[in-house]
Amino acid sequence: MEDHSESRKYVRVTTHIPVKYRKLTDSIDIEKTGTITRNLSEGGVYFKADEFISMACRLILELDMPMFTKPVKAISKVAWIKKSRSGEDYEIGNQFLEISKQDRALVSEYVNSLALYNGSGEGSISPEQTTSSDA
Repeated sequence: MEDHSESRKYVRVTTHIPVKYRKLTDSIDIEKTGTITRNLSEGGVYFKADEFISMACRLILELDMPMFTKPVKAISKVAWIKKSRSGEDYEIGNQFLEISKQDRALVSEYVNSLALYNGSGEGSISPEQTTSSDA
């Protein structure tokens, strides 16, 4: 995977939480596709998908954050995409374009709690290991 760290301005943590997405241009009747995040920051999210998604595409995202009762919603743009090593799916980096202040604060709280828990923000934690008392 390419190193995008120089262009990052937010703490990024490895985390595996459910995310649903659909293309902004899709009909609202189309069901969102579900996958799992690979990492997350206040500025965006990285996940794998079974389908190619164009860099010009905008996505509607719903992140099911384990510490919170409602999903975080955002509109993102595909910042980068590449075929995974297996060749069966795609690795996709997304930049948040539109996210409410409240939802951005929830992402920030979650990311900062994981970074503090892991010491550097580079470790990994599963949703089962994260509870409200960890925040």
